[in-house]
Amino acid sequence: MRGMAAPLIKLALFMAITIAATGVLAISIANTNLSSTNSYSARFSDATLLLPGDDVRIAGVRVGQVEEVAIADRNQAEVKFSVAADRKLPESVMAQIKFRNLVGQRYISLTQGAGYDPNSVLDPGESIPLERTRPALDLTELFNGFKPLFQALSPDDVNKLSYEIITVLQGEGGTVENLLAHTASLTTTIADKDAVIGEVITNLNGVLGTVNSRGEQLSQLIVQMQQLVSGLAEDREPIGDAIEAIGGLATTTTGLLQEAREPLKQDIAALGTLTKNLNDNEKTVEHFIQFMPTKLSTLTRTVSYGSWFNFFLCEGSGEVSVPGLISHPINITPLPATQERCTS
Repeated sequence: MRGMAAPLIKLALFMAITIAATGVLAISIANTNLSSTNSYSARFSDATLLLPGDDVRIAGVRVGQVEEVAIADRNQAEVKFSVAADRKLPESVMAQIKFRNLVGQRYISLTQGAGYDPNSVLDPGESIPLERTRPALDLTELFNGFKPLFQALSPDDVNKLSYEIITVLQGEGGTVENLLAHTASLTTTIADKDAVIGEVITNLNGVLGTVNSRGEQLSQLIVQMQQLVSGLAEDREPIGDAIEAIGGLATTTTGLLQEAREPLKQDIAALGTLTKNLNDNEKTVEHFIQFMPTKLSTLTRTVSYGSWFNFFLCEGSGEVSVPGLISHPINITPLPATQERCTS
């Protein structure tokens, strides 16, 4: 039994420490205040994203938490919150919803209002009226105003500058110098691009000047272009018919070429043969071309009396055969050429 007691004691101590640590961690995560607290409420015109469990702070120190957020009088928000019992709120206390970080978490900041009297305190259960509360900043409207600036910054610089803008405008101070430093850095970056921007503006001015000096011609060009487009619109049907006819012509031409392809191929091949023959008989062709005018002149004179040719026989020879009468053809001896025209 004594041997088993030591391990049991160690296990019990381990479980107790673990449970205690877990409880502390749970309380820390739940942001739960176990000390005595007093409850208050406040009216806000807008309590967007303010949730139960969010901090209630005085001068940046957490003194309580939001308990409940509900609608009151249809267009107002009533926020119930608790504050440590040892922390007394002045009757002139003011409440403002502020941004805890850029993720969107909020908290309520309590400050002393006008007419502060240390002897006058706000009793537990009382409410802070609407005129002494302020909602959170409208980040959408705020950041839209800084949109041109953010486009020139890196994401990290945007996050830093955004947070600093929020803290400055919420009156937390101490970051104006950093804000100006980032703004100065942006201004320097833009100044470095001054030459490029100036050159672009100069070139743009040159283009605009040229367009301006050609205003009349540009106007005429636009008018003529409008007339051309109008004319094309009016003649769209004839143009369409012409395009269709051109398409038909292209189709017909294609068919014609397909039918004529083989004969054309044969003609080209025959033309090669003709060219070769002419080349082989170059002297004969040259002689024919050289004496062709004289021959044509002579032939023209022979047909000057009518549609016939006159011939004078100077010499002749041949053979005559009579089937059935003469078994062998009779040779005719050459006739002598005795006339002067035949010998000249």
